[in-house]
Amino acid sequence: MIRYSLVCEAGHGFESWFPSSESFDTQAARGLVACPVCDSTSVSKALMVPSIARTDRGRIPAAPPVQTEAPVALIAEPERQVRAMLKALREHVVANAEHVGTRFPEEARKIHYGEAEGRSIYGEASPAEARALVEEGIEVAAIPILPDDRN
Repeated sequence: MIRYSLVCEAGHGFESWFPSSESFDTQAARGLVACPVCDSTSVSKALMVPSIARTDRGRIPAAPPVQTEAPVALIAEPERQVRAMLKALREHVVANAEHVGTRFPEEARKIHYGEAEGRSIYGEASPAEARALVEEGIEVAAIPILPDDRN
């Protein structure tokens, strides 16, 4: 995870965490990163001072820490809304479909080819297994795992 200091077009500073630099770039381009103060999605990375470990602490005094008064935003409101919708989708699937666990690819094929009763199922599949199902013409959809689902 990478913590970025960010600034919106109005000059509001805030911080947010991203899995990678590419993830920030993708989310910012899609307008998913928003200022917690003014909700602007015109956001860019602010100048950051790297933290470097030193072995000579006794010889040169360390620079004082940089203090900022900017609010910290972990999740912007648009992302909060998307997560709520994804959570509702997941709850709907769990309530209305059969959990088949790691047997998902096998069960999906059986249903598709008429070897098993047609019904809604959900479970786990690797990216390669999911791609193979789609290539066979079997309709599947990935349901993202949200951070709250892991806690």
